[in-house]
Amino acid sequence: MSQKIKVAVDGPSGSGKSTLAKKIAGELGLVYVDTGALYRAVGLYAARAGVDPAVSSQVTALLPQIQLSLGYTKEGQRVVLNGEDVSAQIRTSQAAVYASKVSAIPAVRKFLLEIQKKMASEGNVVMDGRDIGTVIMPDADVKLFLEASPAQRAHRRYLELQAKGERVTEEEVLDAVLQRDRADSTREIAPAVPAEDAIFIDNSQLDAEQTLSRALEIIREKLRRLR
Repeated sequence: MSQKIKVAVDGPSGSGKSTLAKKIAGELGLVYVDTGALYRAVGLYAARAGVDPAVSSQVTALLPQIQLSLGYTKEGQRVVLNGEDVSAQIRTSQAAVYASKVSAIPAVRKFLLEIQKKMASEGNVVMDGRDIGTVIMPDADVKLFLEASPAQRAHRRYLELQAKGERVTEEEVLDAVLQRDRADSTREIAPAVPAEDAIFIDNSQLDAEQTLSRALEIIREKLRRLR
């Protein structure tokens, strides 16, 4: 793509942000940055250290020990924590819970903010998360906010966890989704709320390809206006 563009994809847990962002990157030749993976990596480190992710002083004390980087291979983005590829380990339900809790800690957000902003400054990127359009990339050319019902998001997540061999019930997953929604939307630091100029896509009844089609329609229309 010759025209530089920054795309922010926000939304609640399980709405399909990462899937959509990856597909947008593939279609438009953008660099995909999964910012949530960075928080999951910090959460994973906290879990391994045996600290309470809700106690900010315990988590903050760990930050000097953490070195994070993102790599890219033909399999996609890789997350490297202190030299270890933890791309698979950060996708567990425990890592998700820890990620939500550590992301509410100001010191953690500050720790990761510069990493994310540096990636955004390079342009031609698509980022997904919960505060991309409001905090990380407020100057994004296109800000998308994905929505889907909690039940639908829980069902999708349940199928993913089943495929990975995790033993959970759909009711447990729904409870976790609702808890995370409450935590993400009510936290004092960078709550998961849509940017004022975000364009909403409700994909409760859309599959991944239909969601992509709608997103590309929005992005291409914005590109035409920018010319």
